[in-house]
Amino acid sequence: MDSSLIEQYFPNLTANQRAQFGALGELYEDWNSQINVVSRKNIDQLYIQHVLHSLAIAKAMPFADGSKVLDIGTGGGFPGIPLAILFPECHFTLVDSIGKKIKVVNAVAQALDLENVEAFHGRGEDIRGKFDFIVSRAVTRLAKFLPWTYEKFSKKQINPFPNGILYLKGGDLKEELSEVKKDTELISIANMFDDPFFETKFVVYVKMV
Repeated sequence: MDSSLIEQYFPNLTANQRAQFGALGELYEDWNSQINVVSRKNIDQLYIQHVLHSLAIAKAMPFADGSKVLDIGTGGGFPGIPLAILFPECHFTLVDSIGKKIKVVNAVAQALDLENVEAFHGRGEDIRGKFDFIVSRAVTRLAKFLPWTYEKFSKKQINPFPNGILYLKGGDLKEELSEVKKDTELISIANMFDDPFFETKFVVYVKMV
């Protein structure tokens, strides 16, 4: 697995960030042999299908320093871990209902010395606190996801977009978005990254404040 793909799209990484992204392949390969956090059939596509996919959120909305971001249903740490590497001055709270996946998140964050990551075993709706953005990767339909996020958004605005949800989804989303009674915007990932995997992938932005 080659992390140089990340540097191609994010050329201003520090030496430490390059090392952290470079370490992800071996870390997840090792953990995946113990706990299935990434589909074993595409672990060799980790940097495209998981790391770069997660970083589409950064292309859509570069977080301002000091932003607080909640990742609901993080699984093995996506999109939260790659975003935490890219934005060391932001704080990321990662939550998942499956304890063994949070075990992996904590181990990866510790191995990478990511002091801006907190991970919790539990449900997203039970997390307390106020956040600028909530991110997730297709854990359920948006109309079902939204109630988990209510009352969790800070009123203070420090980012280019008003506070809200940045949701990674694929396919034809017309019907699903019609269920959402909020302002939404579809941001094509195919316009960010040149790989067939992203042809039908989007960042869905939902304005919540």
